[in-house]
Amino acid sequence: MQLRGHWYRGGTSKCWIFDAEDVSRHASTYEEIGSLLADAFGAADARQLDGVGGGTSTTSKAAVVWATPGGPADLDYLFAQVGIGDSKVELGSNCGNCATAIALYAVQSGIVSPGEDTTRVSMRNLNTGAVLGGTIATPGRRVPTSGHATVPGSSAPGVPVGLSFRAPWGQTTGALLPTGSPSDEIAANGCGVTATLVDAGAPAVLIPAEEIGVDLSSMSDNLSEHLSQLIDARASAGLAMGLRKPGDPPQNAVPKVGIVAPPGDYTAADGTRIAADSHDLRVRMLSMLAPHPAIGLTSAVAVSLAAALPGSVVAKALPPAHDAHSGPLLLRIGTPAGVITTEVVTDDAGNVIEVALRRAARHLAVADIDLARPVPQTA
Repeated sequence: MQLRGHWYRGGTSKCWIFDAEDVSRHASTYEEIGSLLADAFGAADARQLDGVGGGTSTTSKAAVVWATPGGPADLDYLFAQVGIGDSKVELGSNCGNCATAIALYAVQSGIVSPGEDTTRVSMRNLNTGAVLGGTIATPGRRVPTSGHATVPGSSAPGVPVGLSFRAPWGQTTGALLPTGSPSDEIAANGCGVTATLVDAGAPAVLIPAEEIGVDLSSMSDNLSEHLSQLIDARASAGLAMGLRKPGDPPQNAVPKVGIVAPPGDYTAADGTRIAADSHDLRVRMLSMLAPHPAIGLTSAVAVSLAAALPGSVVAKALPPAHDAHSGPLLLRIGTPAGVITTEVVTDDAGNVIEVALRRAARHLAVADIDLARPVPQTA
């Protein structure tokens, strides 16, 4: 059996994109789609040697895309975080970097016809119900195949894509603050830590770095001595946010878990010195069971919305002069890959309507993937 896939780089991730019509020849349920992707990626092996996976959390991603003309969006997509050394495929989250790639794929594949000057692609994420917009320059209705845009974490140029998350809160739990509070105490390896549990972009748990003894003056280490505590914090937050029930095994992808600190001089993962005045706060996130090399866009959205919540651990980390209530909130986030900027867009009444970022994408390859074994059909 073969499965055709398009391989894209979106921002700082790589994502295989599959057309739903092709996938439907092999799988019809989400469970079957998960088995199909685990096979295609070689997920059972930590190196993903016998498949097309990249062996890291940022390169073991996939999306199945349905064109939906006349629907609430131009297309629907199912995002999959494929296991590494584990055949489990998690379908409980979203990925903004993959959405960046999907926007470009939609124009390049003809799902969305190019506009005269720019083309906006509306995308509904089936995992969470979130609707995202991707804007691509198409002067004279020309479909771009290359560009000069770069993003922190990759020096490779790509097609510029403006990505926006429309009303990105409460898509998974039903509320921006699932517990009703901007600050909670959760257990992490038997210790209580302060945390903000927020559902924006993706469910996330954000913890002050100082409370678990992490020094963010350098972001080049692998956080090995803190991983167990952070993973346990994810498990506790998952219960508190209603993402799992007592007795259910914790998930590796949701909620996202991160540590935050006030701005300060720090060393990025590549050795670059980042000055304190270049950013508003420092953040490190986990991706699956390892530190993220940059920051996932859904995590950036969660951090951005939390920054606008008085009393949150993120708001408390901001400099006193950073006013979240004076027009659009431009938030400069210091990450291991450098500084990224998000914009929290509000309407005339001051209500948040979307979070916007500037990204880049590039088509890498198209392939007919040989599947090692038939997908087991569910009853």
